[in-house]
Amino acid sequence: MATPTFRRLRQALPGAFIGALVRPGMDELLAGLPYFDEVHVARSSGVMGPKFVAAKVRPRRYDTTVLLTNSFSTALIVRIAGIPRRIGYDRDARGLLLTDRLTPPRRDDGRRSPVPAVAYYQSLATYALGETERAFSDCENRLSLCVTPADAAAAQAIFDRAGIPVGTPRVVLNPGGNNAAKRWPGDRFAALARHLHEAHGFAIFVNGSPNEADLVDDIAKQAGVPCVCLPRLGITIGALKALVHGSALMATNDTGPRHIAAALEVPLVSLFGPTDPRWTTIHAPAGEAILVADPTLPQTEVADDHPERCAIERITLESVREACDRAIVSGAARKKALSEPS
Repeated sequence: MATPTFRRLRQALPGAFIGALVRPGMDELLAGLPYFDEVHVARSSGVMGPKFVAAKVRPRRYDTTVLLTNSFSTALIVRIAGIPRRIGYDRDARGLLLTDRLTPPRRDDGRRSPVPAVAYYQSLATYALGETERAFSDCENRLSLCVTPADAAAAQAIFDRAGIPVGTPRVVLNPGGNNAAKRWPGDRFAALARHLHEAHGFAIFVNGSPNEADLVDDIAKQAGVPCVCLPRLGITIGALKALVHGSALMATNDTGPRHIAAALEVPLVSLFGPTDPRWTTIHAPAGEAILVADPTLPQTEVADDHPERCAIERITLESVREACDRAIVSGAARKKALSEPS
């Protein structure tokens, strides 16, 4: 969701040397994008972590940093690195480490407003560039990712281990999430997998992190149809990009792979329980059906404040199945239209 901001900064500063400081894995996600002259990869851990990371950045003598993260540790890193201008949101007790402090949008009661992360990042770029705050079009806010040759090779290895040809029509299910409350029930994902295989003939790829392998195995077992369990096949972020690219659909909880699918123009069915979808509103060119636990919740309320009313279990299997069927039909029509000569 930060890629529109990366793109904007590069376009506005074509002659500047722009570096990125990312944690391990994010370099693989961003590989192939033309927005950075250098990517510094480091994880700050332990008391001395910020000092060690700052030592990696300091030799470049950057004059400005735009902190997209909200953590205290990243602000400390760039302060130790001696970067003169440090722009970021005044959060998590780090205000004294910043030279330019922005106030995050707040509700009347002082809690944060559900501003989309894309817009949240764009406001930092607007400030850094000295421009006037404005609304950005879907085109300007489109997410960007690339599938590199290395990504394609990693995905080929996954297909080979699964015994499935690369061009096999497929859908990706993403039943995990960093918060158990954001996970739609596994038995419903299993029933959805069975429907998508039997009704549409798709190969079913079930994605998850390594520590979600048991969840993925359980879903595959309950589905009763052939499923490719990606955590058991050594899936990486790069391989996932290539595997998602060209898929007919992704059905997913509110988690990172959703953004990968949107960036690579794959139709989406996204499920939101006790987290408000306005935090992560994104432009999905291939279409996105957002299903929420309580569609009657007033816009003046935030789903995060109503964990019981907005429990993800309230999203029915039937509604998800119907949304997937519609997305598959519209996605096929869009793909046909794009392939026809103008």
